[in-house]
Amino acid sequence: MLNQPSETLPEGQARRPPGAFGYTQQIEPVGGLSPAALLAVLKRRKWGMILSVIIFPVIALVALGQLTPRYTGTATVIYEAQEFQIREMQSILRDEGGTTSVVLQSQLEIIKSLPMAERVADRLDLARRPEFNWSTAEPSNMAKARRWVQTQASAIAGLVSAELAASLAPPRRGTPRPEDVRNGVILSTLDRISASVVANSRVINISFTSQSPQVAQAGANLLAELYINDQLEQKFDAVRRANTWLEQRVAQLREEVLDAEERVERTRAQAGLVRGASSNLLNEQVSRLQSDLLAAQADLAAQEGRLAQARTARGPADLEALTTVLGASTVSGMRQRESIARAELAQLRNQLGDRHPDVQRKQAELTGILGSIGVEINRVTGALEAEVRATRLRIQSLQESLARTQAQLVQAGESEIQVRAIEREAEAARSLLQSVLARTQQTVQQTAIEKPDARVLSPATLPGTPSWPRRNMILAASIVLGLMFGALIVWLLEIADSTFRSGDEIRSVLGLPCFALIPSVKRGLGRTKVEDYVVRKPVSAFSESLRSLRAALWLGATPPKCIVITAARPDEGKTTTAITLGRTAALNGEKVVVIDCDIRQPSFDRILKTEGSQGVADYLLGHAPLPAVKRRDALTPMDFIPAGAAETNSSGLFMADAMGALLDQLRREYDLIVLDAPPTLAMADARIIARLADATVLCVRWRDTPQSIVRSTLDMLEDAKARVVGAVMTRVDAKAHSRSGYSDAEVYHPRYGGYFRE
Repeated sequence: MLNQPSETLPEGQARRPPGAFGYTQQIEPVGGLSPAALLAVLKRRKWGMILSVIIFPVIALVALGQLTPRYTGTATVIYEAQEFQIREMQSILRDEGGTTSVVLQSQLEIIKSLPMAERVADRLDLARRPEFNWSTAEPSNMAKARRWVQTQASAIAGLVSAELAASLAPPRRGTPRPEDVRNGVILSTLDRISASVVANSRVINISFTSQSPQVAQAGANLLAELYINDQLEQKFDAVRRANTWLEQRVAQLREEVLDAEERVERTRAQAGLVRGASSNLLNEQVSRLQSDLLAAQADLAAQEGRLAQARTARGPADLEALTTVLGASTVSGMRQRESIARAELAQLRNQLGDRHPDVQRKQAELTGILGSIGVEINRVTGALEAEVRATRLRIQSLQESLARTQAQLVQAGESEIQVRAIEREAEAARSLLQSVLARTQQTVQQTAIEKPDARVLSPATLPGTPSWPRRNMILAASIVLGLMFGALIVWLLEIADSTFRSGDEIRSVLGLPCFALIPSVKRGLGRTKVEDYVVRKPVSAFSESLRSLRAALWLGATPPKCIVITAARPDEGKTTTAITLGRTAALNGEKVVVIDCDIRQPSFDRILKTEGSQGVADYLLGHAPLPAVKRRDALTPMDFIPAGAAETNSSGLFMADAMGALLDQLRREYDLIVLDAPPTLAMADARIIARLADATVLCVRWRDTPQSIVRSTLDMLEDAKARVVGAVMTRVDAKAHSRSGYSDAEVYHPRYGGYFRE
């Protein structure tokens, strides 16, 4: 038997505050979910997660079974812009201002254009296929159901009102217009066309989608073919347009050249600008006249010099100079005769003297010769004067002709300016004509060598698997969605669960130590009663939890002798805890008494088979002495006192001095007094009894009692100055709690199975 000191509190002395018995009271902060805690939550709520993960893929599979698969054929082309040699072709076919990305984006828009879709629809005759032609497609199940509902509603409404029936009736199907059907086919085809550029390249993927793999393949290849043919046809059209324009330009330039040449000749003819051998005729005339004038002036100067010499020639020296100047043979002969006559005269004078007749005759002969020379000189001088006059007249005539010609040349210069301007225009027209003729030859050659900017890298192959719906992706997404939804469900269940699920939560929320986690025991025919487990199965987990409770109460600095076992609500396991705690202490050798203080709903009569026996109520009313109400347990040395006769004013009984006296007497006789109090929220008795006792233990049902109710119960007990020293978690599902991940669930791990035997 444990021999613990007892303590009797004098009347009026203040009770000790909670924790006075040395029990640790820590309020642990509620932290965030750690990975281990998160895994524990998932483990606790695994069925919600598992069901979500199963249901969503199943729904996805059912939905996939209702969908018609589509296939996508993809052809690959590469865009390589060709360099054009002809400037006119560049201006027609090339946009030099765009970057590569802009050009490729433009090519994508060309492929996805409405005309392209129209040609594909016509070439593949897609109007025959219901997937493209809405007028031939069967209504969907949803549309059929809607139409059926409208029909039934209209039929029912027809019993009331014809107008109401007409408004609810489904619309009648009319014959669609051909243009509407064609537009629908083209738009549907356009929706099935897609094109994209491979990153960092000039490669374009051209795709076409259809319910038929063959149509998908044919559509993609046809799109690539039409795209390339359109490029080539565009270039051919551009070449033809360039040729037409160049030919028109050639004809226009030829007319301009002919017109300019005619204007040149006409202006020259009007201005008299006749060309000579090397230059303009007027220029040649001026040159010749200037040359002739200079020659005539030179001749005049020479003639005037000879004339001056002839006029001054008197002596023999002058005669000799005159002969040299004039070159006259007559004067020369006369000069020889004069020389001979002078020589003969001198000889005769020397021989005969001046008066000799021969001398005089020779003198006369000489005088005659000199006279003849003078006559000849006069004749020559006259001839020279005539030449001078003729030359002067010629010079005058040349000067006049030169002046007239120069005047004509000045007048022709103004006309020459116009002629040169016209000639420049003609020359420019001729040069442009030559250039355009050369361009025409180049465009003719370009037509023969032209090729498209794009070429097929790989044609579309027959698709083997559907591109839509993507079963694997949808199933994977459904699994992910199921996981997310399951996580949401787990989170909602977790935050919606306001009960206590472990001793850790009791410590963190209530600030009370959790003395024990009492496992739930299965009930049924042939099974040991829960209250008998500590006796029948002393090494079970249930029995060990009660021993843990007793040890926790005993291990305080001042172990209490009078303990109240209460709970917030009924069916929390407080009576079972009180009886089994008493039996455990009795089996340990302690002297124990357990009192049923729940007078209105007594449980000892049923559990301990004391129906109709007197109890604590009878003792407090003075109807029976204490030995008459005490009973001995059939299985253990534990004494117990049943509730006794029902009494409506039970709180008055517990508030009477008799109750205090009873407890004082029992403290002297017993090592441990266990009071089974009624639920605190329902009865005031529990607070009165808790105030009279040394300590109060609060029973909390595992995953059942809301935290708010337990907190309210604890507040009521504290307001009543009760000493709540701890809590007990009752009816714990050992298997479920072992999977919860809480730290106090470790005791239920299979590794401890060798310590317990049921």
